[in-house]
Amino acid sequence: MMAGNYCHIFPTDKTPEVILEAEGTLVIKGRAMILNKTAPSEKLLDCIDRYLHNPARITTVTIALEYLNSFCTQILVTVLRRIDRVRDQGNMLIVKWYYDKEDDDILERGQHISETFNIPIEFIPIEDTSLFR
Repeated sequence: MMAGNYCHIFPTDKTPEVILEAEGTLVIKGRAMILNKTAPSEKLLDCIDRYLHNPARITTVTIALEYLNSFCTQILVTVLRRIDRVRDQGNMLIVKWYYDKEDDDILERGQHISETFNIPIEFIPIEDTSLFR
C-alpha cells in the first residue's frame, strides 16, 4: 500500500514487513526467504526512489530479520545501496541491524554488507525476538 509518502508492504510467511515513512523511517522486519525477484521487492525500490526525491534530513533504517537467505541478502544490499543515496544528497543515514544474540549468521551477513559496500551499520544484539514479528 502506498499513500502519499508512506509505503507499507505487508508480510507473508516468506517476506518481511516493510514500512517506509516520509519522516525518514524505513523498517524491514520478519522473515526474508524468497528465491526469486518478487513484486514486493520491486515495489520497495519504487517507494525508495520516490522517497529520495524529498528525503528527511535523517533517515533511520531498522532491520530486524529472524531469517535471511542468500537471495534476500542480495535484495537487501540493493535496498541499502539505494537508500544510501541520501548521504550523497548531504543527509544522514542511520542503519540499525537487530539480530538474535545467538544468530551469528545474520550478524555476519550484516557485517559483510557493511564492510563490502561501505554502509555504516550499528549491530544490536537482542534477546527478545518479538521485534522480528
